[in-house]
Amino acid sequence: MKLVKTLFSAGILLIAATQVQAQSKDKETKKLDNPVKCANLKEGKFLNPNYPESIWYMTIKDNIQTEYLNNGKDFIKSTVVFLDDCNYKRIVMEKSDKNDPAQVGDVFNNKIVATQDNLLKVNTTFEGSQFDVVYVKVK
Repeated sequence: MKLVKTLFSAGILLIAATQVQAQSKDKETKKLDNPVKCANLKEGKFLNPNYPESIWYMTIKDNIQTEYLNNGKDFIKSTVVFLDDCNYKRIVMEKSDKNDPAQVGDVFNNKIVATQDNLLKVNTTFEGSQFDVVYVKVK
């Protein structure tokens, strides 16, 4: 009987230690901004965490979004029309690379769905397709 009590006590201590460890990890994980800080996208320089800056970066200023590709040799320039704080349309006005699939006049519908410090998650809809993009605001 003493062995059963010892094993039971050891099991309870193990469970408690696991819970404490899990809670401390939760505190280390940053929470998303609530409410979403949509104004972070209205102006600045942005990177995509999946690509080095030499492959892709973007600037937004005065409702003009310019995406730079190939070490800045190519660009896609769009006008940005905010429908409300977190929803906007991006309309392609000009591009330098004739082989890029984006065409002048294409309209992308965007919704800023989450922010966390300098990170922004944007849901984009274009011609029935939908995808999420994460941007890092660097300036």
